[in-house]
Parts: sequence; structure tokens; C-alpha cells
Amino acid sequence: MLRYWTAGESHGPALVALVDGFPAGLTVDVPLIDAELRRRQGGYGRGGRQRIETDAVTFLSGLWKGVTLGSPLALEVINRDAKLERLEEVERPRPGHVDLAGAVKHLGGVRAVLERASARETAARVAAGGLARQLLAVFGIEVAGWVTELGGVVLGGRAGTLPELRAVRDTSAIYSLHPDKDAEVTALIDRVGKEGDTLGGIVEVRVDGLPIGLGTHAQWDRKLDGRLAQAVMAVQAIKGVEIGMGFEAARRRGSDVHDPIHYDPAARGGPQLGFTRPTNNAGGLEAGTTNGQPLVVKAAMKPIATLRKPLESVNLASKQPEEAAYERSDVCAVSACSVIVENVVAFEVAAALVDKFGGDSVAEMKARWDLYHEMARGR
Repeated sequence: MLRYWTAGESHGPALVALVDGFPAGLTVDVPLIDAELRRRQGGYGRGGRQRIETDAVTFLSGLWKGVTLGSPLALEVINRDAKLERLEEVERPRPGHVDLAGAVKHLGGVRAVLERASARETAARVAAGGLARQLLAVFGIEVAGWVTELGGVVLGGRAGTLPELRAVRDTSAIYSLHPDKDAEVTALIDRVGKEGDTLGGIVEVRVDGLPIGLGTHAQWDRKLDGRLAQAVMAVQAIKGVEIGMGFEAARRRGSDVHDPIHYDPAARGGPQLGFTRPTNNAGGLEAGTTNGQPLVVKAAMKPIATLRKPLESVNLASKQPEEAAYERSDVCAVSACSVIVENVVAFEVAAALVDKFGGDSVAEMKARWDLYHEMARGR
């Protein structure tokens, strides 16, 4: 089983991801992980913290001469803005954060929970995802994400291969597939920021090159759609997750939703085994199992809850009404969210790949991949 945990506080010394069950024999490209960490720090609307941090990953265990050993990997991302011991308690909980619920739950203060609940923690998740996507690449599986809506401005997607779409996205200040709309959206972010408010949006992730058969229908907690939904929903500020057509499927008839199955003998040699679909409303998953089509996951991010124009709150000591506290924050982090969700999805897909093809070594996984597809074509 491939899995990971994270540790660390927003203003503590470092963030750590502990990755367990990663196969031996993968040569790790550290600069590729660092590139994902830099993308997470970017996107229009980010706050002052990103000018302080220069995120990069250090492997503390699990590598020898840059190659995975099959033992647990410890990944560290240093916090340059490490000042936890100097920070004061927060007495006025911020609506939309865990401040109030966490302080009551743990019978303590707000600072003790907000430091761990902070989205700064996602740097460790991006590092783990950046590692996982290198395993996927060995099998020709690609992952990319982008912003499809921001502050109510619908940006949408576009057709193309993932390398083509990635190239377009990387020219956009907001990580969308429509850089021509950047000026409109950045002006909106500027205006809302001056008003002391924040913006949310919707991001989409696509995974290409998936084989038929990752995940399972057999048990509820092992279904890949369920695992993806949990992993994405657990990203800070995510309030909704869709796969494929998502909620729109509930508004249509079955004949307008389900994807017909065709067979193309010329495509029999690929991982889809020749089975094709004219549509992909299912988003690449049926009954918790990949069906050979691209995996499409969407996530809705609420506006950041820390506002320079604070909402009403209560002083926890006096119980008197006061405005909520303000901690340094972003106006809009939807672009960063697209990077986080992309890497979270990459890790879950890699975990499903390990479940299907074994996880002791990359060489064994490749042999099992080849055997599986040989047997599937001969059935």
C-alpha cells in the first residue's frame, strides 16, 4: 500500500511528508518536485508569505544515489518564515476557519489549531505528489491541472493533449487555459483585494494514459472515485468534488449521460486495449474502477476565510462581540489550489497503480503491467 502522512506547522521549522510503500528502483528528479513547489507558490493574488518562502524539497531518507530504496521516504520543506514561538495567541476566531471548533475541541487556544490547519501544510502534499507523478511517468501516465472558474468568471477548458494544454496554462497568470482572459480576472482580483475581500473558484485535473482496471468495485473504501474524492476534499478550502460530468449528470437522462462503448482493432495495442468512447461523461471512472478514458476531477474552492475586512466574531476570553482577527493571507489562491489538487490526484492514482501492479520495485511493476495487458488482450 502506497500512502503518506504530513507533519509540521505553518510557522514551525519545516513541513515533512513521510511516504511509505513507494517501490524501489525509481531515479528521483528532485528539480521536478521543486518546480511543482514553485508553481504552488505562484498564481496571481498570492500574499506576502510567498515572497519570503523559497520552497524546495530535501530527502532525509529512502534514497541512495538518487534512487528509491523501497524503504520509507522522508521529504522536508523548510519554512523560512519560522516564527511560531514568537507568535501571540488569537483571541477572536475567524469565521470559515477551524479557529473556534478547534479551540473548543482541544480545550485550548486558537493558535494551537490554526498553525496545523493552515494551507501551508499543502507544500508537503505537493512534494509527495511530485514524487508520485514520476512513478506514473514510467508507465506513460500524465497529470495536469488548471483553473476553470475564478471569482464567478467562467474560463472553461479546451481540447488538446496534456503537453499542449500544460504549455498554454503555463503562460497564464492565473493558470487557466485561456490566457486572453487574464487581464479581466487579475483586475477583478485587484479590485476585490482593495475591498478587503477574497475570491474562490473551480479547478480541474486530467490524467491521461490510464489503463483499464485501477481501483475496484468490490469494497466501498477501496473504490478509486471514493479515494480521490476524500483526498481532494481534504485539501484546505475545498467544498465540492466532481468526477466527470458530476452534478450535471443528475439533471439529464441516462441516454445523455452514459458513454457508449466502441472497439477499434487498430488501437488494441494501447493500454485501453482497443476500447474507445465517443464521450467521457463518466470522467474515466465507472463503479470505482478506471475504464481507460482520461480521468477528470473537478474541485470547488471557497474564498479564503481570512479577510482584511473582517466579519463579526466573539472574543473567546470576554465572550463579547468583536471583529474577527486578521492573519496575513492571500486575496486569491485558486491557481495554487490547482497545483495542490493536481498533485493530490497524482498520488492517489499512483497508490492505485501500486495496488494493481505490486509495489516492491519499479522493475516488477513494469513486468506485471506488461503481463496484465498481454493477458487482457488475449481474453
